[in-house]
Formats: sequence, C-alpha cells, structure tokens
Amino acid sequence: MSSHLLSVDSLSRDDVDHLIRVAARMEPVAQRRKVTRVLEGAVLGNLFFEASTRTRVSFHAAFCRLGGSVCDTTGFTFSSMAKGESLYDTSRVMSGYCDAIVMRHPEQGSVAEFAQATNVPVINGGDGPGEHPSQALLDIYTIDKEFARRGKQLAGAHILLTGDLKFGRTVHSLIKLLSLYAPMRITLVSPPGLEMPQHLVELVASRGHRVETREHLAADFSDVDVVYTTRIQKERFTAEMSEGFSLSRDYTVDKAFMDQRVNDHAIVMHPLPRDSRPEANDLDVDLNGDPRLAIFRQTDNGIPMRMAIFATLLQVEDLIEKDLRDVSWFVPKTVGVDDVER
Repeated sequence: MSSHLLSVDSLSRDDVDHLIRVAARMEPVAQRRKVTRVLEGAVLGNLFFEASTRTRVSFHAAFCRLGGSVCDTTGFTFSSMAKGESLYDTSRVMSGYCDAIVMRHPEQGSVAEFAQATNVPVINGGDGPGEHPSQALLDIYTIDKEFARRGKQLAGAHILLTGDLKFGRTVHSLIKLLSLYAPMRITLVSPPGLEMPQHLVELVASRGHRVETREHLAADFSDVDVVYTTRIQKERFTAEMSEGFSLSRDYTVDKAFMDQRVNDHAIVMHPLPRDSRPEANDLDVDLNGDPRLAIFRQTDNGIPMRMAIFATLLQVEDLIEKDLRDVSWFVPKTVGVDDVER
C-alpha cells in the first residue's frame, strides 16, 4: 500500500486482504468494547469542501477511537481557498499541522493534486464523480462479512449494481475492487444517460469477469447475491440533463422487488444517503427491518475499515492488541432498535 489512499488503483488484492484483516482486529474498539490509544498525540486534518455528514463523522470517529485528535474544516466559504489559495499551498500548510489528512472535494482529481505537495498521508474522501476508495473498502468488508455468515465465497458471486452508475463515485471504486477477485458476474442497471463509464466496464471484463447490462429492474434476478443501489446524483447533472428528468419505479429497490424478483438470501447495500422522499424512487424505506437490508451494518463497518486505513498508513496496525483496555462507560447491547445483538 502506498503512502496515500487516493484511488483503489493503488491497491493490490494483497493490500485489500490486509486491510480486511486489520479491520477485523479493530472490531472490539469500533464496537465500543475496548479502547486503544495508539494514535494518542496524532492530529487528523478532516478537510471536507463538499457537503458530507456520514463520511466526515465516520473518519473523525475512526481517528478518535485510535486515540487521535481531529481538526475539521467544512465548505469553501470560510476556507483560504475562497481567497484564492492554491491546492498546493493549502496542502503544504495543513501538512505542517496534521499527521494525516482526509480530503473531500467536488472536482475530480483535486485530491490527487493536493497529495502531490505533501509526504503526510492523504486519504481521498471523495472527489466529485471520481472515486471514493474508503467507501469501496468498507463495502468489500461488508460483503466479506455478510458472505462469511452465509458460508458463501465472493468467487462466482452475482453482483447487481443499479442506480446512478455515471456519477456514483462509490460504484466506480467498488467495481474496480471487485475486479481484483476471482471471476464473478456483475449486472449493471441504470436509467438512460447514467450508465457505468465504458472504460470501467472494459477494465472489469478484461480481468475475466462477466459484465452484462439490463435496461431496468423488471427482470429475473433470483440468483443475485448482492443488490447495490445508489442515489441519483442530480447535483452533478448539467442543465440539459436536469430538464425533464424523472426516475420511474422501474429502478426502485423495494420490498416488492426483493420478494418477487430476487431471493431470501441476497443482501441490499447502499452507500447512503438514500433519498426517502416517495418521488425520489431511491432505496425504499419499506425494506426497513428486513434482514436482507445491510445498509446500517454497512455504515457501522466504516469505522473499523477506516481505523484500519489510518493504522496501516501510520504504521501502528501491529500495536493495537498490545494497547487494548476495557471501556469504562455504558454501551448499549445494540446501537439501533432493529439491530440484532452482537
């Protein structure tokens, strides 16, 4: 693994497997059963120049659970970039303050440009429609855990990716990570104009995977193992794309779709946020409480995986077990009211 995490392109299968193993070792801390202070004294710069709640707080919490401290910046309005400061200058200045930096930026390639000016580890927290490598890693970690509970292997699995495959940076990173594994079947379903970029389809196919495209979800998906759906990112549309665009129920993942066209053992994933308004036709809330809905287990898995990323980049992953102690505060048996007890 390189000194930065800017794209999943920098990760080998061995790197991914290492991060999954480290994340598993982080579970007692992430689940608030144990405490570690291996990053005590370290400071994270959490630079989010695009709106975010879950990803920003997840990175913040992961660093704190390792014993570090966090400095947050959100939005352009109050940043020096609003005064014309370059990414290079911002990078060099922040590197003098922080031991690691997470950056989210609305422009594709901007985080990589930022990282060129520093030797301090930089993690891409999302760059426009580009990539979101930590999300893809927590997604793979989630699939690995869910499959292990079912006695399944990723090799030969059938993965359905649906929704906004053009601007959905999470699926761009995820499909590249999936391509590192033994051949599987990947089905792509998206509204017209929001298809997966062709270069990614060709990359995955060149690595021996079976990639197929369907026009809508009104088909038989009874052998699907994972349904991964994404929100339509209208904020990235051009004016021409926005005009008259509406999403039909043909692209909605809901209980009827899962019951009638999928199976009882598939898992449903979503990078969140999901748009719960009825007219959005995003992942439907009628699946709440369905054991196949893995979205909250998925977000929970973001903490150990992001802890693993920090621990690996800052080279403390082998110190965790030597530094553990029991928590001293009240921790509920389950986080959510519908959660299964750990």
